[in-house]
Amino acid sequence: MARFVRWTALMAAAALLTAGCSGGSSDDGKDGAGAGDAKPSAADSSATSTTAALPASLTAQKLDWGRCKATADSAAPSSDWQCATLKVPLDWAKPDGSTIGLALIRSKSTGGDRIGSLLFNFGGPGGSGVDYMPAYATTVSALHERYDLVSWDPRGVAASEGVRCRSDKAIQASEDVDATPDTPAEEKTYLQDATDFGKGCEKAAGKLMAHVSTTDTARDMDLMRQVLGDTKMHYFGISYGTELGGVYAHLFPKNVGRLILDAVVDPSADSVGHALNQTRGFQRALDDYLKSTDQDPAQGSKKIAALLKRIDAEPLATSTGRKLTQTLALTGIVLPLYSQESWPTLTSALNSAEEGDGSELLALADGYNDRDSAGHYGTTTHSQRVISCLDDKQRPTPEQTQKLLPEFEKISPVFGDFLGWDTAGWCHDWPVAGQYDTPEVSATGAAPILVVGNTGDPATPYEGARKMADELGKGVGVELTWKGEGHGAYGSGSDCVDSTVDAYLLKGTVPKDGKVCAS
Repeated sequence: MARFVRWTALMAAAALLTAGCSGGSSDDGKDGAGAGDAKPSAADSSATSTTAALPASLTAQKLDWGRCKATADSAAPSSDWQCATLKVPLDWAKPDGSTIGLALIRSKSTGGDRIGSLLFNFGGPGGSGVDYMPAYATTVSALHERYDLVSWDPRGVAASEGVRCRSDKAIQASEDVDATPDTPAEEKTYLQDATDFGKGCEKAAGKLMAHVSTTDTARDMDLMRQVLGDTKMHYFGISYGTELGGVYAHLFPKNVGRLILDAVVDPSADSVGHALNQTRGFQRALDDYLKSTDQDPAQGSKKIAALLKRIDAEPLATSTGRKLTQTLALTGIVLPLYSQESWPTLTSALNSAEEGDGSELLALADGYNDRDSAGHYGTTTHSQRVISCLDDKQRPTPEQTQKLLPEFEKISPVFGDFLGWDTAGWCHDWPVAGQYDTPEVSATGAAPILVVGNTGDPATPYEGARKMADELGKGVGVELTWKGEGHGAYGSGSDCVDSTVDAYLLKGTVPKDGKVCAS
């Protein structure tokens, strides 16, 4: 079972809302225009010495853009899209050593007065930008007029040396493992499953397993910027992509152009703090959902928690012949909370489950877990775990987790147990040591970075946006708040948010720090 920060949830369209704005100031002007396919030399870069020392075999490489091909999980996009492979060092400490290939996708700007490339990361970690970028293009059509839309599969993801740690059969079997163990035997099974998953990842990834960190990917991004011919990095990061954007800004502050960070991960939170944040965020979103159905949040949550306990004792039958376990039921509840438009689906699924039919919650869980009707699972959660466990140094023991459980349960009777136990199981007995407790995102000297949070975000609670803005530094982090629901603000129904982001990316207009867009 994956953590709840999932880029795939962005594909659920939110209902359109009418929004108003308050505050605002501007700093008009164009900056960082790209140079088409020109290849700047390493000496042209204002990045750190590590990037400046890169060999010409990397910085002067010419991308062979061609028609994109269909993959096992998706059809080929239209001819408007081109794909290529970027060569990057396996180990950034040895830039002259072995290389790996990163899959890129782009669509050239549709209008005149091109600014440059706009690079997208949709989150996860582990989401395929190559697969998702064409689907997101309609949301950012205004930006497409002046930017080449570019995304990629980060190292260890999908077509970029993607990691598969388990077979489909083994994944389905693992869904029977209780992620909120109640007995010593269940706890042993839960932790052994985590150990086995890590061993499978180590076997599949090999040497790559120690080189898929967020820092590695941030360095890949700056090489990408150079090879694409851009003097500045223009970037749109969503969910985990905001952490990646913050790390990039810290490493390469002078190369920052126009950066948008939407659905912001709190950079001040360690692994346990992040789990606590998400427990608050999902409970807050559930409360808002319950209020929308004229239910008292406390009583409604108590009813759902009781349902989950019954399912834990006796999984529900479904139309597929598979059983709906407690973990799958909780996953099915989580997915609709990413988008207010999906709340009626949650109501139907919960009502069916109360009547003894788990089919609708199972279908939602399968959507979240990237399982198709034939029983094939995608690899997003595999890559997600390999990347985040290399990042996260903090590894709570089961004993430490048990002491934390009351705090999690007090915050949320529905999500507390699961997210509490996740702190012990996610990176348990992981083969590679983690790199940091919290990411460094201070970016003194960088151009203003727009940080966007919405008050009802379940996976990345809006408090993280202010913390990211503060840690980026005074005059760098600029916060924009939307009083809305769902994961991510841009393209979710607020004209105020969309126009503010568009003005920043297209005109260089920086809003007043603390601007609020009200639904």
